[in-house]
Amino acid sequence: MPGTSPRQSYRSSSFAAPLEKRTDMTTPPDTIVLVHGLWMTPRSWEGWVEHYTAKGFRVLTPGYPGFEIEVEALRENPDLIAKLTVPEVVDHLAAVIEGLDVPPIIMGHSFGGTLTQLLLARGLGAAGVVVDSAPTEGVRVTPLSQLKSLSAAFTSLSKRHGAVAFTPEQFHYAFTNTLSREESDKVYERYAIAAPGAWIWAYGLIANYKPGHQETWVDYGNDRAPLLFIAGGKDHIMPASVNRSNAKHYDKSPALTEYHEFPDRDHWTCAAPGWEAVADKALDWALEHAKAPAQA
Repeated sequence: MPGTSPRQSYRSSSFAAPLEKRTDMTTPPDTIVLVHGLWMTPRSWEGWVEHYTAKGFRVLTPGYPGFEIEVEALRENPDLIAKLTVPEVVDHLAAVIEGLDVPPIIMGHSFGGTLTQLLLARGLGAAGVVVDSAPTEGVRVTPLSQLKSLSAAFTSLSKRHGAVAFTPEQFHYAFTNTLSREESDKVYERYAIAAPGAWIWAYGLIANYKPGHQETWVDYGNDRAPLLFIAGGKDHIMPASVNRSNAKHYDKSPALTEYHEFPDRDHWTCAAPGWEAVADKALDWALEHAKAPAQA
């Protein structure tokens, strides 16, 4: 089976002065909040929920507003997807986190990584981990594989205001390129939905060319909870180069920012064979570097 085994080598680097391991954590995080990305729902985290729950954590997987229904129902309601906005999603997720007694660990995949960065920028969370993250504003690295992956949204201006779905073939290229087509089709059938076309146009195409700050802007120089970027060397839609660049944008922040790469993993890294190594890396790092509540 394709995938990265727990013992496979990786590349790791840091883009801020290393911080000492925090020893003042009187109440360590007891909750992990998992934020899904585009073309996905909370169902995509099902393996991680079981994995982290078995370790004694409370695990929350808040969906975007309206995503209380299942994958199959969302496929029948593309208008619900198309009308979503980033501010309402961030506010929705922030309300969940602000209702917790202890700042949680926040983890996000793909555009969920962008949302996680926006949540950390609000001062939320004890630590953040973004996996194969979509970029925040200002990241100008756009590899050809990313353009090809997102081309489904750019074939017609009409898709700018609708919900954009991948075909099984497009999904295999963008998400699951280390799997066989047969394996990919099974993933597609269980998990894939459409995504808001407006988001792909605004944040995947023109965000860096519009005047003023857009909705995915963060102040890269501000302090915040520690943040780890995890990338996959075979990711087509959010390549490692995009994540490295995003991490480097935080160079001037006093907060810890680190980057870790699994060279043989694709965008479906959170569920492809060997995903446990990714989940364990994310959790171990977050627990080591989590901010104490008094500092959050």
